[in-house]
Amino acid sequence: MKVGVLYGGTSAEREVSLSSGKGIMRALKNNGHEVVGIDFHPDRLAEVMELDVDIVFIGLHGKYGEDGRIQGLLDMLQIPYVGSGVLGSAVAMDKAKSKKVLRDSGIRLAQDLVLHKSDDHRSLELPFGYPVVVKPNSEGSTIGLTIAKNEAELQQGIEEAFRFDDTVILEEFISGTEVTVAVMGAKGDVKPLPVVEIVPKNEYYDYESKYSEGGSEHIVPARISSDYTTLIQEQSIVAHELLGCETYSRVDYIVPNDGSNPVFLEVNTLPGMTPTSLFPDAAKEIGYSYEQMIENLIHLGLKK
Repeated sequence: MKVGVLYGGTSAEREVSLSSGKGIMRALKNNGHEVVGIDFHPDRLAEVMELDVDIVFIGLHGKYGEDGRIQGLLDMLQIPYVGSGVLGSAVAMDKAKSKKVLRDSGIRLAQDLVLHKSDDHRSLELPFGYPVVVKPNSEGSTIGLTIAKNEAELQQGIEEAFRFDDTVILEEFISGTEVTVAVMGAKGDVKPLPVVEIVPKNEYYDYESKYSEGGSEHIVPARISSDYTTLIQEQSIVAHELLGCETYSRVDYIVPNDGSNPVFLEVNTLPGMTPTSLFPDAAKEIGYSYEQMIENLIHLGLKK
């Protein structure tokens, strides 16, 4: 087939996307496809509008890539693409709205407080104590995320997060093991992959831990109970479907140290495909090479 790959982009996750795009294009070429790569920029939409391909693999992350905008353009152009559509992408990207959608699902959610740029955030009444996780509402890869241990750090963290988004979400900090579940499949036949445990070399699973060689260790399957494994896998499919996601996604959780139920963090509709990414590691555990995983996603995208 002739496959277009969109990568790079203009979001704060550009470097990650460049790496994802490189891996995707190499795999597609190894699988015998003709590949047309585009380093996407919203000022150069003609490059996308003039594409003559069988399908597009979106290797973008963050704004203009993961938020439904490029999906809407491809829909109007009637070009098939891998991954979630406009609604699923937009809702999953908005952390506050995605939690509202999941509120009555039975999935445990962290307590939160949503702030807008116009709000007075100097005198906050937090519904939970410190530490507080401060993050932009619609960014990924822990960009703009800080963990505040007191009022001064909280205000600094809020200012930092507002550099990346007009909406900021504050969440209770839950000490525990971070795990993630990749899900993949056609509508009505979505299957979970093995749960991956993330052991960062830094204190927290930050940007460096995610993307630096050796920045974190991925343990597959995760060292959690079989009951929690089953629960997280089932809930990941529920979250994927309720948010309207398609083809594939990756759902992040914290398994608290106190033995209580796992806590949902977010759904990633375009998870990283870099050499150190979690989705390929989960696929490898069930026997998929990187090339086989990409090929499977292409065929699922054509079935949408």
